[in-house]
Amino acid sequence: MSKTVWVINQYASTPATALGGRHYYMAREMAKKGCKVYLIGSASHHLLREKPVFDATFKLEEVEGFTFVWVKMPSYEHAHSKKRVLNWLLFPWRLRKLGQVIPDNPDTILCSSPSPLAFLGAQSLAKKFNARLVFEVRDIWPLTLTELGGHSPKNPLIQLMQWVEDRAYRESDAVVSNLRNSVEHMVSHGMARGKFTWVPNGFSIDEVSLKSPLNSKARSQVPEGKFTIGYTGTLGIANSLNTLVYAAEQLKGHPDICFVLVGDGKEKPGLRQLVAEKGLTNVYFVDPIPKVEIQAMLALFDVCYIGLSKDPLFRFGVSPNKLFDYLYSGKPIIYGIESGSYKPVKDIGAGIQIAAEDAEQLADAVLKLYSMAPEERETMGAKGRKAALEQYEYGQLADRLSDVLFE
Repeated sequence: MSKTVWVINQYASTPATALGGRHYYMAREMAKKGCKVYLIGSASHHLLREKPVFDATFKLEEVEGFTFVWVKMPSYEHAHSKKRVLNWLLFPWRLRKLGQVIPDNPDTILCSSPSPLAFLGAQSLAKKFNARLVFEVRDIWPLTLTELGGHSPKNPLIQLMQWVEDRAYRESDAVVSNLRNSVEHMVSHGMARGKFTWVPNGFSIDEVSLKSPLNSKARSQVPEGKFTIGYTGTLGIANSLNTLVYAAEQLKGHPDICFVLVGDGKEKPGLRQLVAEKGLTNVYFVDPIPKVEIQAMLALFDVCYIGLSKDPLFRFGVSPNKLFDYLYSGKPIIYGIESGSYKPVKDIGAGIQIAAEDAEQLADAVLKLYSMAPEERETMGAKGRKAALEQYEYGQLADRLSDVLFE
């Protein structure tokens, strides 16, 4: 008899409405293995590109072997809207009526944070259906809101979240996180160490196997005949791309080395201006491309760069999606993230790890890779691809998650 899991993530989506992401791929893979999966998310949040429109409180949509359950919520436009806070409070309340629309009772309920407040609704459902309850942490709230957002720990909403977070660690049957080092934080907040399982983000072998060709416009924006250090993804302040520009400045005396930034984001105009002010001709900007074309773009790079700004929260580990695309590409990686003891590139020999926000180390790493024999770089890339296939493919990750869900 097949098992049934309800996966609750307020910010879940499908590829048609936003990025899809972790839970979409996990749900699809678990469904392939015969599990009945219901993925439950808000029909209105700031990460959605397209918001589902319907009149009832819930809408069930069949998607690639599983059911997406949309929960009608007040609409808001941006991440700092006060209505977003209202939705944090309303979402767990609306979850209580899921049993009226979902035909299969859950064997297990997985509740993913943020926001931790959803745990209250998930716990109520777990008690009602006598289901196993698993709490997942993808971002440590409210710690992120106090350390990064600057909110006071004495703020009543923060205190409520803290109470719920601690309760979730104590009262859930198991705890999962994509942040490898987060277990220490959780134990300090009352979790029994044996409850914890690390399940990182990953990549979809189905998507990368499509081998969609790169569109001609994007191809024309990448220079030929140069040693190319490339980045794909959001051009945001957290991605430390000014460090890439400063490294490019240090290497402007090497005309056969160039840097390519693929994507869009709030920092793109500022980065363009910085490049212009420094008179650099070795930095190229490429328009955003569809996700299915990412591997075709990475094939044009000699080295992939991933970086994040310095942030004490990263001591708990990180799990950036682009890392797994990079690993699968078989290209060596420069990893400029200070993520505590989690060193995913260095530990497998797939590239070079450098300090975050350090342009000099980045330039040195580029020159080191540039000076290597091509066979050495290929060996690095092969180690990364092997790790991607053995450790970070969503089919395998879904098996690992299922072991926790149905223990």
